[in-house]
Amino acid sequence: MRLRNDQLAVNLKKSLAPIYFLTGDEPLQMGEAADLVRASARAQGYTEREVLDHSPNFDWNALSGAADSLSLFGEQRILDLRLSSAKVGTEGAKALTAYAANPPQDTLLLITAPKLERSQQNSKWVKSLEQTGVLVQIWPVEGARLLPWIEQRLRGVGLIPESGVVEMLAERIEGNLLAASQEIEKLLLLQGPGVISAEQLVAVADSARFDVFGLVDTLLKGDTARGLRMLDGLKGEGVATPVVLWALSREIRQLAVMSHEIEQGGSAERVLGAYRIWEKRKALVRQGLKQRAAHWRRLLILCANVDRVIKGMDSGDPWLLLQDIAVGISGRRFG
Repeated sequence: MRLRNDQLAVNLKKSLAPIYFLTGDEPLQMGEAADLVRASARAQGYTEREVLDHSPNFDWNALSGAADSLSLFGEQRILDLRLSSAKVGTEGAKALTAYAANPPQDTLLLITAPKLERSQQNSKWVKSLEQTGVLVQIWPVEGARLLPWIEQRLRGVGLIPESGVVEMLAERIEGNLLAASQEIEKLLLLQGPGVISAEQLVAVADSARFDVFGLVDTLLKGDTARGLRMLDGLKGEGVATPVVLWALSREIRQLAVMSHEIEQGGSAERVLGAYRIWEKRKALVRQGLKQRAAHWRRLLILCANVDRVIKGMDSGDPWLLLQDIAVGISGRRFG
């Protein structure tokens, strides 16, 4: 079966297919579609998950071996196959075709891959996956589709855009859906659900649109002194503390999860790929992953403290606490 991306959620409410094959080059939609499949599978009793990372030296026997092995606790499970390229070669084509011909019971195979070329769409292995399971080709949201996508995204989180807001946001994000998602997240954080005016959008979008992300990257580089100067500059410019906390805690939360997976035996490259870290940021994130998961969990606790102070639930200066968080991100002891 072949579905559009917007048909996937409805399809997943029915009985699950044995195979879901997601392909495309738009990272936000790919990530959300894969998360949707995994969440639906968990809700229907697929409690175990095994990740298979495809690389140039990938041994395709790993797929058949995983398919043949029994679940440790006899439970339903997800095989999460992440293809680095849609060019799987002769061995890959044979392995995928064989799997599709006889998928194991109590196992859901989720395959994510870059965009398929036209010739690949008609190949035997792709056709076999499509016939046994579900194929979803995910396309960029461009042209006339972008404005409705942004409006739907806003309304989906409870934000009602006034006239002109959707067009302004589309101009600001320049077709980058991940940037749009981040801007909408900030709007919701600062304004809360309800009507959003053009003036509110400008205020939030101009609130250190790039600086908070620059702050995170500076701290991951280990440049504590410059990071603290940047933090002080954000305070002087009147940037709202929730925006700064949002940017810092978002990075810390991801590093906590990633470092935990590495400590459980995952390779750094696999984890970086699984969390869709941009190539230009991989070196920075690797630097952060030198810290243990416990370090990032302590910082998350401090983030929760700052949140309570900002909301008036605890006393204190949130900017001083943000300094401690910044020092911790840079790799130095804090508190």
